[in-house]
Amino acid sequence: MLRLKAIFRGRAIAYKGHDIYRQDRRQQWLEKLLEPGAKQRAESLYKQLAELSKLRHKAKLAMVKEARRQAAYVWLMSVPRLGAVSVAQLMAVVGTPHRFRSKRQFWTYVGLAVVTRSSADHEVVDGVLRRRRRPVATRGLNRNHNHQLKRVFKSAATSACHSGPFQAAYEARVQQGMDPSLARLTIARQLAAITLAIWKRGQQFNPERMKQQTAA
Repeated sequence: MLRLKAIFRGRAIAYKGHDIYRQDRRQQWLEKLLEPGAKQRAESLYKQLAELSKLRHKAKLAMVKEARRQAAYVWLMSVPRLGAVSVAQLMAVVGTPHRFRSKRQFWTYVGLAVVTRSSADHEVVDGVLRRRRRPVATRGLNRNHNHQLKRVFKSAATSACHSGPFQAAYEARVQQGMDPSLARLTIARQLAAITLAIWKRGQQFNPERMKQQTAA
């Protein structure tokens, strides 16, 4: 897919999203290539993509079929906005939830841990080097994480913010002045924490329990 995009990008042919991969528009994109060699390479890549798409679909079905044999599949599928493929990926990568002592360790693993980086921690006052009382700090997410699981929870949080039991919490934070991106991050962290908790306990998601915790 990247090599196919490179052919069009190298010739300043603009494209947007996944439109360049659609089979029904393949001929339209090929007609934009005036060089015979580039057009031939693109045709070959399109054929490879078509075959790999079939294999990818079969691989997903096999992955989900295997995941359904595990007891944890039912528990994780009860978490809002986690689909069959996401649950299968989660089970394959994590293996067992008991690897993580707490939700904070799990947040770090999936790339949702908030870290603080500071600079200019000291200043010179009257010729004496002193530590600042309030050093300048930059907050962000940890970079050493599993990228696949981060996509799983970010995608689930994006969907959960617009419908379901997490929508009210998201809208309440936005109304209080929180940036929407930070509100989505909060929902993603909450989804990850709930996923780890019900996986460890062997229970399905209970929205009523979440409401009680929010009210408390």
